[in-house]
Order: sequence, then structure tokens, then C-alpha cells
Amino acid sequence: MNPRECVILLAEDDVNDVLLVQRAFQKSSIANPLQVVRDGEEAVAYLSGNLQYADRDRYPLPVLLLMDLKMPRRSGLEVLVWLRQQPGLKRLPVVVLTSSNQSPDINRAYELGANSYLVKPAGFDSLVELVKNLDMYWLILNEKPDLSGG
Repeated sequence: MNPRECVILLAEDDVNDVLLVQRAFQKSSIANPLQVVRDGEEAVAYLSGNLQYADRDRYPLPVLLLMDLKMPRRSGLEVLVWLRQQPGLKRLPVVVLTSSNQSPDINRAYELGANSYLVKPAGFDSLVELVKNLDMYWLILNEKPDLSGG
């Protein structure tokens, strides 16, 4: 599969964090397109193919969801609960990328089906390294699940 067809969905409400992640992807020369949604409701709409996200040519299903926990309208944890109940989406790899390093948040995310939990690094160079590692592990080495099945 061509990396350009393997979309990554970033669910992040902080505009500055979105810009930093986008810059880190560019600096890391990651070919995968990055689609951005600004809150949990938008993430669900995108993943469901509802509203403005109905065009799957323009908004293809992602191969990876990078998601903040603390988002308006529907939290990352609430999105995880919804996602793991969807027959066509429940296997989608989810990497929580958040500023919380609190044990209850980490444990809850894993209990609800997160595949990985990463704390946003403080510096940009560290974020670039994190993104490079994400690319290597989740997009190159990791075998992707079939999302079409139940």
C-alpha cells in the first residue's frame, strides 16, 4: 500500500499542538497524509463518514488514530469507548498523544482499548523524534489490521 494512501487521523483541539505535529511530520519527511479533527465529535464524524466527511476519497479511513485525551464535546476516552464498539473500526490502532502523564488516565486509556500511550514531549526536537518513531513502528514495521471485517 502506498504511504500516501495511508492516512493518519490526528484528533487534537489545541491549534498550537496541531501545528507542531504537522511541522514534525514535515520535518520527518513522512509521506502519509495527516487529516486533522478538532474534537471528539469531529473524530467520530470522520471515522463514521458522516457530515462533511462522507466523501471517502477525500477523507479515507485512517490507518492510525493519534488522539489527545482532553478534547471538547467528546473526550478521547469517550471516542475510544465508541470506537471499540464499531464493527468496522474496532481494530483501528489508536495512539493516545496527550500531555497527561497521570496514572489514572494512562490505565483508563489502555482499559478502553488504546494501543499506545505517549506523553507529548516539551521540545520540538523531541516531538520530531517521537514522530519518527511512530512512523517506523506503526506505519512501517507494524502489521495493519483488516478494518473491513467485524
